[in-house]
Amino acid sequence: MIKITLPDGSVREFAPDATPMDVAKSISEGFARNVISASFNGTTIETVTPLTTDGSLTLYTWNDLEGKKAFWHSTSHVMAQVLEEMYPGIKLTLGPAIANGFYYDVDFEDQKITEADFKKIEDRVLEISRGKHEFKLRPVTKAEALELYKDNVYKTELISNLEDGTITFCDHDTFTDLCRGGHIPNTGLIKAMKVMSVAGAYWRGDEKNKQLTRVYGTSFPKQKDLTEYLLLLEEAKRRDHRKLGKELELFAFSQKVGQGLPLWLPKGAALRDRLEQFLKKAQKKAGYEQVVTPHIGQKELYVTSGHYAKYGADSFQPINTPAEGEEFLLKPMNCPHHCEIYNVRPWSYKDLPKRYAEFGTVYRYEQSGELHGLTRVRGFTQDDAHIFCTPEQLDEEFKKVIDLVLYVFGSLGFENFTAQISLRDKENREKYIGTDENWEKAENAIINAAADKGLNTVVEYGEAAFYGPKLDFMVKDALGRQWQLGTIQVDYNLPERFELTYKGSDNELHRPVMIHRAPFGSMERFIAILLEHTAGNFPLWLMPEQAIILSLSEKYENYAKKVLDLLENHEIRGLIDNRNETIGKKIRDAEMQKIPFMLIVGEEEEKNGSISIRRHGQEGKGNITVTIEEFASIVTEEINKTLKVFTV
Repeated sequence: MIKITLPDGSVREFAPDATPMDVAKSISEGFARNVISASFNGTTIETVTPLTTDGSLTLYTWNDLEGKKAFWHSTSHVMAQVLEEMYPGIKLTLGPAIANGFYYDVDFEDQKITEADFKKIEDRVLEISRGKHEFKLRPVTKAEALELYKDNVYKTELISNLEDGTITFCDHDTFTDLCRGGHIPNTGLIKAMKVMSVAGAYWRGDEKNKQLTRVYGTSFPKQKDLTEYLLLLEEAKRRDHRKLGKELELFAFSQKVGQGLPLWLPKGAALRDRLEQFLKKAQKKAGYEQVVTPHIGQKELYVTSGHYAKYGADSFQPINTPAEGEEFLLKPMNCPHHCEIYNVRPWSYKDLPKRYAEFGTVYRYEQSGELHGLTRVRGFTQDDAHIFCTPEQLDEEFKKVIDLVLYVFGSLGFENFTAQISLRDKENREKYIGTDENWEKAENAIINAAADKGLNTVVEYGEAAFYGPKLDFMVKDALGRQWQLGTIQVDYNLPERFELTYKGSDNELHRPVMIHRAPFGSMERFIAILLEHTAGNFPLWLMPEQAIILSLSEKYENYAKKVLDLLENHEIRGLIDNRNETIGKKIRDAEMQKIPFMLIVGEEEEKNGSISIRRHGQEGKGNITVTIEEFASIVTEEINKTLKVFTV
């Protein structure tokens, strides 16, 4: 008998060669019907793979990410089968699962796939799927694999880099593909499929190689799931931050300035400034000191920190000065500069912690194909801060940073999030700097602090920074998409590299511990995600304009100006629309600009010293008439509900 350990810690005994599906059936027949994938001792296997030794088994359904990966990867096999049928002579390459679907890279040679073909492909995929063909994995020799793909240079290249005895094929219906595994039991589970788009993609991502055609698709176990997903995509297009940023006149890009370098327009710059002032106010209360560092630094600075080894290939080319051998780099990170600020003078344990904060702009060279609006740029501003503390202060300081992140999220409407404890890879330790002892101390500090604060956490191995583990805040937006916003990192290594010290109570020199933190992450990316999360309807305290005054005719312009002056006295941001347009046109335009309050003024309002309020997005609900003082109270009350008070 073999002992199989399940995720809940329970152990069950089975005869040798029992399969994951046998284990699923032993739990319940209903559960087994939903199982579509499995992993054994951390390795993805088929649901029909015989289990021959003791080990840990995880069974996945469509509700699990690994289950979805198997589902989408399996569908990519079926789509590849259809593509070979419809376009004879094409050469298949790779077809992995990705977020929300899959793709297959294909060399179509002289043939072309167009959007007009998508429906035919979808229909044929579903026709094949209804055959309930099993996915069967089988080992082959390297010679057999090379023989099958002798006319496919791409598969041949892949096989040439594999060891004999590690190569497997996956068969279903009449189709065979080179594959490592990870499939659903049979094609019959695929009930809905859509070809999403086609795009160019270089073989293995190398611009020197031939450009292939990447066919994107997605699939679901129910048609209604696909329908809901497509509706979600339409809503995502409506909320696209690039579209909203243009409509709301927040930011722009210029080819003359350069790709990935956003230009902040007046409204966008004001929005950024409000976010900065919001955080600076909280940071000041929490004991941070503001610093400013240059946009460049000597190459040696980043060699010392380890950033050159990490980001050197992704950096802009070094800046050479007239002095021989002198090289500078656009800074990829702020932390080395902050280490040097700490090093300006000696410190005692009585002086710590030191908390340095900076909205520092950093630069990394992203390939043009990877740039995407504000979420992937070449120059971005981090709300960076670095805390230098004694080991005894670490726990308290880390928890204080958690409180600050939660304050930011609460004030901006991000309520659905998970704290991801990002640790080193269990096996590959080469990409990290520092001793095992320091890493263990840093990892334990994060795990304990997150537990003490009662955070909903998950652990991800291999996601740590090269110098230390992290607590990453994974936020779900209004569309259910997950983003990494906010990070806190514990670092014992940069203090070693920069020889940072403080004098302890024993009169000896000791190394401080360094905490890296950025609640926003980067201003650009944060604003992009906030735009899409709110669809441009920011919290009232953050809106570029909180109210617009609409006069019914020119006769009431003087009263409109008086109302604007009174609003400014109450620190309410407003403007006047005095265009020679109908009130209906003015209201529609204000709705498009997502201005929260439309204040309509005419004869009655001027006579009574009042304003008629219309709220954005509340068409047909009627206006209410109030005094300026009453309106100011409405605004203040709403802001106080959303803009939390930060306490330390």
